[in-house]
Amino acid sequence: MDFTLSNEIELLRKKVEIFVTEEVEPIASIIEETDQIPEIIVQKSQELGLFGLSIPREYGGLGLDMVGKCAIYEELGKTHNGFTTLIGAHTGIGSVGIVELGNDAQKRRYLPKMASGEWISAFALTEPMAGSHASAIKTTAVRNGNKYILNGKKHYITNAPEAHVFTVMAVTDPSKGAKGITAFLVEKDFPGFQIGKVEEKMGLRGSHSAEIILENVEVPEENILGEMGQGYINSLKILTNSRAGLAARNLGSCMKLLDYSVSYAKVREQFGSPLIELQAIQHMLSEMSMQIELLRSMIYRVAWMTDQNMRVIKEAAIAKLYASEVYNKIADMAVQIHGGKGYLKEYPIERFYRDARITKIYEGTSEIQRNIIAGELKREHTLVEV
Repeated sequence: MDFTLSNEIELLRKKVEIFVTEEVEPIASIIEETDQIPEIIVQKSQELGLFGLSIPREYGGLGLDMVGKCAIYEELGKTHNGFTTLIGAHTGIGSVGIVELGNDAQKRRYLPKMASGEWISAFALTEPMAGSHASAIKTTAVRNGNKYILNGKKHYITNAPEAHVFTVMAVTDPSKGAKGITAFLVEKDFPGFQIGKVEEKMGLRGSHSAEIILENVEVPEENILGEMGQGYINSLKILTNSRAGLAARNLGSCMKLLDYSVSYAKVREQFGSPLIELQAIQHMLSEMSMQIELLRSMIYRVAWMTDQNMRVIKEAAIAKLYASEVYNKIADMAVQIHGGKGYLKEYPIERFYRDARITKIYEGTSEIQRNIIAGELKREHTLVEV
């Protein structure tokens, strides 16, 4: 396995590092206060090509492989997680389905606008009564001539208020269960499509999640994404493909928390010496570093396997699960090292601590990841009598 970045990707990584350090992080407090990503930051992200990380060059994107995307996500993870989620949800679950499953006409219509950031994308699977049990969705799509009429509600949809195109899962044949679900590309301007309640969240300020309401929304049959009845299976593939990238964003956040913690421990004195001279603090910093290195190796292995078109269902689930566990653990230790300052909104540690919690829930809860891992183990191993 070779994780060496090309000169082109390394140059982009460095540009993103500078952008994050000099332009995004200094206005993180503004994002927290206003719950908005400043337009200038969105524009500069567009100029860097960040909205087109997953989109092939022929459609105006950067066309990065998974290893390259993880390198960029790692840098993005070092700053405000709300901003990172805007980019990550668009280039991950929002884009991957169209790139991998879309036909030529769909790609020509949507991908150029998505690559430029003119159009933001979103992925709509979760419903009020279908979260982890995703195959239990109730949104329906009934054929009417050369169109499908969609009715139902989705909720917790990341990027919903800003998005122009949604990958929506709907039931086309209730008698077939999970095999009766189909994916549709739905535009925000289709009559009957509405944005419902925008959720007030614990963290991820600037990244907006909302319900979407579908009331007799007419979707042309040419907007079916992939094959009929394959929507649920394809949604799982989309989520699997995005997990290494999400883990890489968590890795970047962990690295930033370690940097903050080491810097603070060097200057903060207690009992007559800097905190970093205390064994209890040294052990926490060592634990952070160890977990980060283990996580990095895991993520880039999964990314490389993805680029080799290998089966990564188990490995991607492990990476997502472990990344969320490590991020939450390191955020907790960072608060402890910073003491009272770690609990104040004036300092970024508190922000990372709140933002970390969602990583155990979105794009597949920790419990679902464990189910996936167990399922793959069952598939891989035959029963051995003892």
